[in-house]
Amino acid sequence: MTEIDIRLTRYGSRVASELTASALADLSERYGGEGDSTPIEPGEFDPPAGAFLVAYVDHAPAGCVGFRTFVEDETTAELKRMYVAPQYRGVGVAKALLQAVEDAARAAGRKRIWLETGTAQPEAIGLYERSGYARIEDFGHYKGYPDVRSFGRDL
Repeated sequence: MTEIDIRLTRYGSRVASELTASALADLSERYGGEGDSTPIEPGEFDPPAGAFLVAYVDHAPAGCVGFRTFVEDETTAELKRMYVAPQYRGVGVAKALLQAVEDAARAAGRKRIWLETGTAQPEAIGLYERSGYARIEDFGHYKGYPDVRSFGRDL
């Protein structure tokens, strides 16, 4: 079994910036453009209103995820920047990150967690569905886009 170490990290840190750049490059390959043009302010991921987590495997950064508080409803966390580097896919990193971000959101008092993904990310959709997420009404930056898929679950 792969040992995965997940650490709270500043969104603007070097390791977080490198992982989010890789995440955006992956999204750009899948969807074109810059990958994700959702407006983000780094401070949105500062506790207690948010958190940004990095997973390490053998001391190497393997993936990341964050949550920020949904502006229209402070009991809802919005999951952002879920990403696992290709060489670490299939060994449980995404599942561990998802559990950790849910735990962080719950500890911060959030009652539910929502996210946007898209049809070009079938592996992400599968992870969310296996983890108890259900389709919800589209929201946020990509609401109304034909390829967007929004999911949520109670914490």
